[in-house]
Amino acid sequence: MGKTNVARVLLGGLLAGLVLNVFEYVLNGVVYASQWDAFEKMLGRHMRPGAIPFFVASTFVMGIGVVWLYAVARPRLGPGPKTATLTGLAFWLFGYAIPAANDVVAGLSPGRLTVAVTLVLLPGAILSSIGGAWLYSEAANP
Repeated sequence: MGKTNVARVLLGGLLAGLVLNVFEYVLNGVVYASQWDAFEKMLGRHMRPGAIPFFVASTFVMGIGVVWLYAVARPRLGPGPKTATLTGLAFWLFGYAIPAANDVVAGLSPGRLTVAVTLVLLPGAILSSIGGAWLYSEAANP
């Protein structure tokens, strides 16, 4: 079992974060933007000015996290897209699905909209994991 190549986790994580950011931008900033705006108006609230840069940065950190999960699972499950798919699924479950379900149940976000966005983010999480895994290697100089 090799040591985790931190540089490759970061590199793959940046690619994974880019994929996640594209999915989230298209979903929340384009496809469902008007529905999120309507929800904010219904609440009488608006997004804080620094929210978008924070979301972008935190999504890159999430990308690094999904590649780290892949790096940890790889010695146990084997390298390749199957392991990347499984780690992407686990990442989606813990990073998107459970928090979204909590928000819907607590009445903090609109049910149908949140479920739709969360379900579309499943392939995004899996693709981000596969993309990041593609760049990951345990070798110091692959």
